[in-house]
Amino acid sequence: MRFWDSSAILPLLTEEPDTERRREQLEEDSQMLTWWATGVECASALSRLLREGKLDEQAYEQLLRQLQVLSSGWIEIQPTEKVRQRAVRLLRLHPLRAGDALQLAAALVGSEESPRTLPFVCGDPRLAGAARREGFPLLA
Repeated sequence: MRFWDSSAILPLLTEEPDTERRREQLEEDSQMLTWWATGVECASALSRLLREGKLDEQAYEQLLRQLQVLSSGWIEIQPTEKVRQRAVRLLRLHPLRAGDALQLAAALVGSEESPRTLPFVCGDPRLAGAARREGFPLLA
């Protein structure tokens, strides 16, 4: 099992420079652990692409369906008080935005506070750096 940040999931849906690498990582281990709001973050990114004219309406709807299929198979860390407390601590220690702190906190909870046991798949350099400093093996 691996923890997947939304920045690593988006290349599974859209053609990006690291799409092939992300597909290979998913083939190597198809069990995905995510944060409760990951689906919303991915939908937000797709909506931004639609607004910017990089997707037409038909492609957007198709990608939302693909996201729904993908998300039906992943395991989500729910928004708990423990996740919130970890996120607040992470904000103090690392230069993260709130959403990224929640992602990383969810990964910590998902690893049962043993980050070395859970590979972290991430495409965001700032979040990847914080995950590395927390002890996660990084699949960037």
